[in-house]
Amino acid sequence: MTILKNPSHPGEVLKELYLDPLDMGSIALAKRLNVPRTRVERLVKGETSLTADTAMRLATFFGNTPEFWMNLQRAYDLAKARVSVDVSDIIPLEAA
Repeated sequence: MTILKNPSHPGEVLKELYLDPLDMGSIALAKRLNVPRTRVERLVKGETSLTADTAMRLATFFGNTPEFWMNLQRAYDLAKARVSVDVSDIIPLEAA
């Protein structure tokens, strides 16, 4: 199993792979998605997590899937948790 050590925040992917090549800003995208501009601005800055609602809107607009966007968020969240969550005192359940 491959574990990504430093996956990108979904907002970084959105900006670098979608918005920048289209020369589109956060405000323009927010208008096209019918969401507040702050939602897209905060996502692009990595200040907020991607929601299922936003994933569905991005998928519809860009022609991919909500799962693509949600998997970016999941990978990012797990990578952060692996660094910050201490599970060393948990004893794994052993099969009888």
